[in-house]
Amino acid sequence: MLRSFRVANHKSIRAEQELSLLPVYDKGRPVLPVAGVFGANASGKSNLLDALSWMRTAVNESYASWKPGAGVARWPFRLDPTAVAEPSLYSTELVVEGVRQTYGFEVDDERVRQEWLYTYPHNRKRIIFERQDGSWSFGSTVAHSDVEVLRRLTRDNALFLSVAGQSGLAETAPAYSWFGHHLLSAYRYDRRRVGQIVAFLDGAPQRRRRLVALTRAADLGLADIRVRPTAAAESSQVMLEKPDLEFLHGGSGVAMRSWEQSQGTLEWLALLVPALTALEKGSVLCVDELDASLHSRLTPRLIELFRSEETNPAGAQLIFTTHDATLLGTSFGEDILARDEVWFVEKDRAGATTLFSYRDFRPREGENIQKKYLSGTFGAVPMVSEWSFRSAVLGTGDNEAA
Repeated sequence: MLRSFRVANHKSIRAEQELSLLPVYDKGRPVLPVAGVFGANASGKSNLLDALSWMRTAVNESYASWKPGAGVARWPFRLDPTAVAEPSLYSTELVVEGVRQTYGFEVDDERVRQEWLYTYPHNRKRIIFERQDGSWSFGSTVAHSDVEVLRRLTRDNALFLSVAGQSGLAETAPAYSWFGHHLLSAYRYDRRRVGQIVAFLDGAPQRRRRLVALTRAADLGLADIRVRPTAAAESSQVMLEKPDLEFLHGGSGVAMRSWEQSQGTLEWLALLVPALTALEKGSVLCVDELDASLHSRLTPRLIELFRSEETNPAGAQLIFTTHDATLLGTSFGEDILARDEVWFVEKDRAGATTLFSYRDFRPREGENIQKKYLSGTFGAVPMVSEWSFRSAVLGTGDNEAA
């Protein structure tokens, strides 16, 4: 479970921002199951999820893939020249195997400047390791004969968690495994997604049943989905056909290929695979532009799968960005999102992204969030006017380019 994520100096994010998934109103849950991030185009919503994805990549690949002496391929804030010389921060607070953990690091263009991992068994802080500008310290539970070898293997531009995790150090295994197996991302449909969908359909029978049932429940006109067998090669010169899907439509079950489906059908299918995986494993799923190509009555139903303890017994979490203000309203008479599940982002005059929670406005239960948001009460909406659009087309006013 993810309790919070902090980031600074990543793309449009300049100062430190924190996304907290700790519940404010429902104390019966250890963490919030959903966080929805709203904001204008180019406000930095995607960069928040990109920062968490970058952190996952660094943990998984810095030791094996980052070349010695090549530095750190980070993305600092570009609109302030001083930011390039400052480190970028990435930090998470997790609950793994029932134990709270804090893992984070700071990097610049050349090296890892700081890195730390703490656990809190019985709510008491235990240091696993700390690293700062070449200085190292390890907790009493870590065998120093083991970590000394791993420390020497850790390059300046590699994370110790990557080295220790890939080497099987027991004290770092839970945090390393979380980044590798329990932090997922959903992506827009393209041909690269077909292999993932095929593998899911060919997996455990209950996975296939759930996937097909949810495509039917979405009222897409589908009766079934099958994996189309690959063509057999007659000689060494004949290339095997890549696996594809067949979609059975109507009562007669007419089979159609993937390129004959609507974009909305394919987007829904590509989203369901990581969503069902997250629900099964209790993972965190990040989705940028959740509402893309999905009907406004379909998106709330997916959110509800994560918010319901009945369909989400493993405690999976959904973090998404969206432009769809209807998600701030109700669906079938119930709030789509709780007050502490709503977040906003906007850019200041310097072009830096600010993240803030709806609960900062001390909302009253039952107030019309959607109406207030669209009116600009909370910010995080584009400041546009009919006059500025007209003048841009007509070539009048301040919008005319030089």
